[in-house]
Amino acid sequence: MARALRALRGAAGAGSGPGPERGPRVRFGPSPTGFLHLGGLRTALYNYIFAKKHQGTFILRVEDTDQNRVVPGAAEGIEDMLDWAGIPPDESPCRGGPRGPYVQSLRLELYRGASAALLESGAAYRCFCTPQRLELLRREALRCQHTPRYDNRCRHLTPVEVAQKLSQGLDYVVRFRLEKGVEPFQDLVYGWNKHEVAEVEGDPVILKGDGFPTYHLANVVDDHYMGITHVLRGTEWLTSTSKHLLLYKAFGWEPPQFGHLPLLLNKDGGKLSKRQGDIFLERFVRDGFLPEALLDIVTNCGSGFTEKQMGRTLEELISQFEIGRITTHSALLDLEMLPEFNRIHLTRHIENERLRQRLVRELQELVKHIYGDQQVDPEVLEKEYVERVLLLRKGHISLLKNLVSSDYSYLWVRPSVSRQQLQMISAEVDEIGKLVLGLVTRQAAALTVEELNKDLRNLQKQTRETKYSSMMQLLRLALSGQQHGPSVAEMMVTLGAKELSGRIHRALSS
Repeated sequence: MARALRALRGAAGAGSGPGPERGPRVRFGPSPTGFLHLGGLRTALYNYIFAKKHQGTFILRVEDTDQNRVVPGAAEGIEDMLDWAGIPPDESPCRGGPRGPYVQSLRLELYRGASAALLESGAAYRCFCTPQRLELLRREALRCQHTPRYDNRCRHLTPVEVAQKLSQGLDYVVRFRLEKGVEPFQDLVYGWNKHEVAEVEGDPVILKGDGFPTYHLANVVDDHYMGITHVLRGTEWLTSTSKHLLLYKAFGWEPPQFGHLPLLLNKDGGKLSKRQGDIFLERFVRDGFLPEALLDIVTNCGSGFTEKQMGRTLEELISQFEIGRITTHSALLDLEMLPEFNRIHLTRHIENERLRQRLVRELQELVKHIYGDQQVDPEVLEKEYVERVLLLRKGHISLLKNLVSSDYSYLWVRPSVSRQQLQMISAEVDEIGKLVLGLVTRQAAALTVEELNKDLRNLQKQTRETKYSSMMQLLRLALSGQQHGPSVAEMMVTLGAKELSGRIHRALSS
């Protein structure tokens, strides 16, 4: 086996193999079979946080060994979503790095070399069983109400029999010999564990007939040659870890530390459904949610942090993270709370000068997109006006797109209301207009909803016969052209003195 391992190290390329890098090296290994979903984001996030907590390296490795399920563009989409979420990998297919390539289909020579090393040592063997025979085994097991498993038939072939079958050109796969008496391992989350895989499973395939490895071989080989020190992955892989440790032992390699993350479930304890399409990150991007809100909610429902509170930033998550605090309890995700998480983080963005300018640009584009065919006046797209709207609505909106909903259309589309329409509500339209303009002039710098509500009541008392409700109806129509929406005082504050005065002047002169 020594000769085969030397060849394997050569296939791994210069700079590959365990090295003296500082800090832990962790990886996120998604299959490019579709969009990145919340479960994948949670796994990537915990790896990222662990790496940054300990000044380590976060690696993205695309695991595309099942070529039948690969979706074109999915790998690039996954990396784009990690960038959007603010947890970019240090090494990846797009960024490169010293341990690449970071796509498993580009590392086939390495896996074949590993398989050859195990064949030479006797830790693996060629299996010539046909798909038809394997299907018969499966059906018979199910008929007898047993779990289907390979019967290890080819494990007992002699070298002469193997040579004879090879000379006949028969197809084969490579299987790994499972051994009884596995050693226990200490999982970073679940504590001491071991699974006697040889007693419940047949020998697993590690290299398929098409030359591609299975998950078990590819991950062990890649984790070794990429210098992975800690494997943080979903709890569904916990029972496979003893199998992987047997592979490490067969190669004579030091295994990494393993930590298995508990499941991420719906709030009712059910499995997150990919089929509904509502857990894919692209959906949240399209709907206007902030990445900080998603990172916050998927950690808030789980464990591993010294504090549990809404509104944590990524920096706070990193500082509060302790892997020993991760419990084995499943994390129950309540997506109905996501708008509230987003409201908190959107408020922070609005309060931050740099982030607020980006929101201004985004809101300007949203207004053009939604109301572009309604002759939006250029003045309502000016930076100062849009920024004022953001600051005044801070804490009241969950999504930026709320500001282009019908309730807020008055902000962007100046009403076309005739004087005659206003006079149908009250004959005192001129007096009311002058009273409001005077109020705005006096209090332009200090318009608040509370004070305006009081002032409007006082103004109504200065009219001869207009009721308060009629005055509010008149002002609402003059300011928005609508009969429903936010309160008149709220409209006045949000529009600001300049825009407010302009609308009243136009209504009175039309």
